[in-house]
Amino acid sequence: MHCKHDSKGRQMKVFYSPAYVGSSYSFDTTRKSKWIADSLLGAPIAGVELVRPNPVSTSLIAQVHDEDYVRSVITGVPRELAESQGFDWDEGLLPMVQATNGGAVEAALAALRGGVAGSLSSGLHHARRDQGAGFCTFNGLILASHAALDAGARNVLIVDLDAHCGGGTASLIEDESRIWQVDVSVSMYDVYADTGRVKLTEVTDPDRYLAEISQALSRIERLGPTFDLVLYNAGMDPFEGCSVGGLDGITGEILAAREHAVFQWCRVRGIPVAFVLAGGYLGPRLEVNLLVDLHRSTVEAAAAIA
Repeated sequence: MHCKHDSKGRQMKVFYSPAYVGSSYSFDTTRKSKWIADSLLGAPIAGVELVRPNPVSTSLIAQVHDEDYVRSVITGVPRELAESQGFDWDEGLLPMVQATNGGAVEAALAALRGGVAGSLSSGLHHARRDQGAGFCTFNGLILASHAALDAGARNVLIVDLDAHCGGGTASLIEDESRIWQVDVSVSMYDVYADTGRVKLTEVTDPDRYLAEISQALSRIERLGPTFDLVLYNAGMDPFEGCSVGGLDGITGEILAAREHAVFQWCRVRGIPVAFVLAGGYLGPRLEVNLLVDLHRSTVEAAAAIA
């Protein structure tokens, strides 16, 4: 798969592989990237180029995650560790997570080269060093951050706007002074202690959502170093109709405004930005087409600054 849509501007690389949905376990996070890719093929966004990423190696994953845990995902033994993220283990799990994390890594490197890029995979921000959690097997945000640092970035900022806290990410950057995190959540699942480099904000008032994000970014800009890359975990589960994490009053229009604000914040400061598509779960008030449209708003806002 290698599909382009002609545009007068620069082509923004968005990474996707059919392996993103390779596990037999059927859940929104193991299926929706295909729905979004199909949408982009059927109704292209100007300037977007879908590109198949290379999967990350297990040796690279083992630089971030415990070797025993990585081995369990490869072999399925012990089963409780291999399934610690909440998925039934099967032989398609490892190729899936190698591909999705490969997309996050390649998006980060492409953004460093071209200014903006993305992957139709999740950041998997709940995954710990020695186990999975919250439907997250290996932490793509951390793998991508390390790849960017290895490529010459001095400091990386993770902006996590999933509905839930990125406690796995926070635990993995405790001893890495070059990675910072801004986390604005509407659910305290996976909550963690706020530190100098990791700033967590809880939002309970939907009318304050955009303002709290703006203030969180301003705060990290005052406190932090110059950032060479932003990794944006663009969750749509704050949406009021989302079955897991949604906050009444956060509409699609608010989330579209959020996407515009985040990418413009990066553009104005000249910071390369790579996005991944985080939470967003079907339910009685959120059907497939609407979920796809919500995630498309991230791609559209990114393409607007490419």
